[in-house]
Amino acid sequence: MQDWTGNQTVGQLAEILLGKPLTVLILIVSAVVVRWLLFKVVDRVVKQATAPRNSSDKGAKGFGRLRGAEEDPAYQGRRIQRAKTMGNVLKSVITVIIAAIFGTMILSAIGINIAPIIASAGIVGLAVGFGAQSLVKDYVSGMFMVFEDQYGVGDVIDLGEAIGTVEAVTLRVTRLRALDGTVWYVPNGEIRRVGNMSQNWSCAVVDINVGYHSDLARVKQLLQEISHDLWSDEEYRGIVVEEPTVTGVEVLGPDFVTVRLLVKTAPLEQWEIARELRQRIKTRFDYEGIEIPLPQRVVWHREEPDTKYGLPSESDRAMAGQATRHGSGGIDRGRAPLHDGDSPDGND
Repeated sequence: MQDWTGNQTVGQLAEILLGKPLTVLILIVSAVVVRWLLFKVVDRVVKQATAPRNSSDKGAKGFGRLRGAEEDPAYQGRRIQRAKTMGNVLKSVITVIIAAIFGTMILSAIGINIAPIIASAGIVGLAVGFGAQSLVKDYVSGMFMVFEDQYGVGDVIDLGEAIGTVEAVTLRVTRLRALDGTVWYVPNGEIRRVGNMSQNWSCAVVDINVGYHSDLARVKQLLQEISHDLWSDEEYRGIVVEEPTVTGVEVLGPDFVTVRLLVKTAPLEQWEIARELRQRIKTRFDYEGIEIPLPQRVVWHREEPDTKYGLPSESDRAMAGQATRHGSGGIDRGRAPLHDGDSPDGND
């Protein structure tokens, strides 16, 4: 601008108002565009990883065992979940790296000397590491969780206080939604244990209570027949992955005997199978006349006189009322009843 106008003041003013702001704007736009392009690459990779595979895929020749595993629906579902989780983590890493690089370039464009910043980055990082140990711990734990495939998006997990379906996994925090709709945000560094209820396969545990008078052999036979019918049902062919097993008597309760039934299912299908089995068992037991016992309680009721106020008890009042009714009927309880041939005055 100074070359065009020949005025040094105008040139400096134009540099302040147009040069630096324009440079910063270009850097910000470039950062957004680069981030968008990298996100598109990640999405493309995730889409390819989650695409269905079969034995005719290119490059699958010679890996019969791996190919058979990839045709397994449970394995494919797990692979899709892991790919989505890795995609979310890669997006988080890309965002952090782009923010650091373009943030440094913007500081340099404004006129701030970034050489001391770069030189002291190691010292600052060490100080931040000591001052934000929990944050560093969250990121390190998140990296191991993702690489070890402990859980992924869509899994139902138990983290102790929080139980629900995983909605998002980042390097710092895991977000999951409970059955009642509550959203939990759990820092990865605070996770001590993980119970994954939907990894590869699940198991429906169905406990049935019967009375002590029931024929247990007959009960086990009926449960085996009911579970086999479910296993043979075409509607549940892809959900029940193995024929159910009746393990036998599990508990001897105070007024019932518990018989356990185990059904191996596809991930996240154990609850539906358990509900269907209970409905079929209830219907069959009603038909066969097998009782599912209910808790019973014996209550002893004893009446005592109210000694505090000197009042008679309920039983005493009932007996007094009965005697009054008999007296009003003309019966003299002080004399014996008359027989045939006796005179009223007692003389023969």
